[in-house]
Amino acid sequence: MLNDKKYRLSFTEEAEKLVGQMSLKEKVVLLAGHCKWYQSMGIGSYNSFPYGAGGNERLGISQMLFCDGPRGCVSGNSTCFPVSMARGATFDPELEERVGGAIAKEIRANGGNFYGGVCINVPYNPGGGRSQETYGEDSVHIGRMASALVKGVQDESVIACIKHFAFNSMENSRFWVNITADKRTEREIYFRHFKECIDAGAGAVMSSYNRYLGHFNGANKYLLREVLKGEWDFDGFVVSDFFFGLHNTSKGMNAGLDVEMNIRRKYTYGNIKRALKKGKITIEQINEASVRIVRTILAAENAKGERSYPKELIACKEHIALSKEVAEKSITLIKNNNKLLPLDPDSVKKIALVGNLAKEENIGDNGSSQVHPPYIKTVEQALRENYKNIKVDFVPTNAVKAKKDIIEKADAVICVVGMKHSDEGEYIVVIGGDRKQLGLKRKEPEMLREVGSLNKNTVAVVMGGNMVRMNEWHDSINSILFAYYPGMEGGTAIADIIFGKVNPGGKLPFVIGKKDSDFPQVKWLSLGQEYGYYHGYKKLHKDKKAEDYSYGFGLSYTDFEISQPVLSKITDETAEFSVNVKNIGSREGSETLQLYVGYENSAVDRPERELKDFKRVYLSAGEETEVKLSVSKEALAYYGENGFTKEDINYFAYIGNSEKDARSHKLLFRYK
Repeated sequence: MLNDKKYRLSFTEEAEKLVGQMSLKEKVVLLAGHCKWYQSMGIGSYNSFPYGAGGNERLGISQMLFCDGPRGCVSGNSTCFPVSMARGATFDPELEERVGGAIAKEIRANGGNFYGGVCINVPYNPGGGRSQETYGEDSVHIGRMASALVKGVQDESVIACIKHFAFNSMENSRFWVNITADKRTEREIYFRHFKECIDAGAGAVMSSYNRYLGHFNGANKYLLREVLKGEWDFDGFVVSDFFFGLHNTSKGMNAGLDVEMNIRRKYTYGNIKRALKKGKITIEQINEASVRIVRTILAAENAKGERSYPKELIACKEHIALSKEVAEKSITLIKNNNKLLPLDPDSVKKIALVGNLAKEENIGDNGSSQVHPPYIKTVEQALRENYKNIKVDFVPTNAVKAKKDIIEKADAVICVVGMKHSDEGEYIVVIGGDRKQLGLKRKEPEMLREVGSLNKNTVAVVMGGNMVRMNEWHDSINSILFAYYPGMEGGTAIADIIFGKVNPGGKLPFVIGKKDSDFPQVKWLSLGQEYGYYHGYKKLHKDKKAEDYSYGFGLSYTDFEISQPVLSKITDETAEFSVNVKNIGSREGSETLQLYVGYENSAVDRPERELKDFKRVYLSAGEETEVKLSVSKEALAYYGENGFTKEDINYFAYIGNSEKDARSHKLLFRYK
């Protein structure tokens, strides 16, 4: 119900009556968080309990009770799911909807009702520190996955907040950087997925710290009042990013910011009263914000009804099992020479486990998205606990030369490498932040080359929140798994994939390029940054640069036969394609079909091809199914002087199991 705008709007009259009974002071209480400054700054454990804002006990109006974050409920000792980037690699919106439902249940069980974890910023450069909190580099894919999360969360009567609106993908200078972009870039690349989440029913939006076109986004009238509340007819409420997200009382209110989170610095009774007296804001603006807040809270609490969410739901067996399932479905096999994987647990007697990350509880950054689960399974723990017949010798990253004999004599070597919270994430004084270079660190490339030369049966498990450049070492390694930050059961999932209990089926939600210079150049500490129209795989195409691994790429332990796609149905507004997929291997597995579209004689500069639809299917050995993919004419419109413009031109459909594979399945079509 909470996803239904008509349902939420049905509480307008009741909200107006309640607001009409409030004093000015009571209305002001609605407009800001109730935390102390030290709680906002995260001294102790950030968001260890739901952060309250608003509410009115006299009138029976519940508070907004906020819980971060993108990989699970930050409050309490909740289930830690793989990061959003990993979940993006599943290409499975139905699975993401289930994740949303589980997170929302744990938020309710922790006492919350307001979820701040739908992070959908597009990483302009893969080095963006908080890339792990979004789903990938493509806005169509982000919109599909994020709207599924919104639905799952709000189905459990928890208000879903999408963030950070907008252009928030530079971490080190996020508090002051001014972003500029042309209108096509703004609307086609950086706004579309936000609008998709609004259309899906998201009840709240968080503004970002940075500036856009010269104005801080917490007081950016163009973004909040003109686009979000005006053009998109958003009926929910807008909150600031925490503590530093609002700089001026009057500017925030005039721009359409409803709630200052999570501490009252600018939306105080004194500041509001003075601004009213001076005519800088109006009582109508205060009433509008108050009604938006109360209406959304009423809708959420009425949608909850008599449902109960006991504490036992927090990190329950079902949710932990779901976290493990997501990890299994996200981990991406990108290289498997000579079918090295899966290893046979009956024939492998000795494993050399190389790399410090094999022992580390590596679940992502230590900022506002940090979850505190009851346990975290490392790769080493999973191997020792679940494969007890195999001798595991651990070799630290810097001890390869000293342990050369162990590596050479092992039946197989597993190297765990990549990023951790000190390398990337939310920038907090000395940890996290943006990555200045996109390759591995800590002499890991050198270590991988050496290990690969010592033992041909070497598997590299790469962890990280976005693209990790591999050209320095990938020729030395026969099998590579990209594990992202795989959550509390990540070690188990990695081990089970390596030994074949689980068949990997994840797909890269980003392209892996050969050079850092092939991606948009960003000065991470900067007063200003322009965002261009092209980034990721589209920029590589535009600049005719080769990639090592294409967007949407991922291997399996089984084989699939994909028939030539056909145009099965077309109208003046929608084109539908069908393609048969058959599992011709000997074991069950999954395949993800992807539809890309190219343009012939467009009036504007266009990408060579861009993702427009995808579908993951799960097939038993020998099973065959028909997959339908579609694209609307509206989805192919470009943004011009008169808004979005649909073109009557020839289009090309490219369908395959990766962006690269799709290039060989080209089909001309034109809307009627």
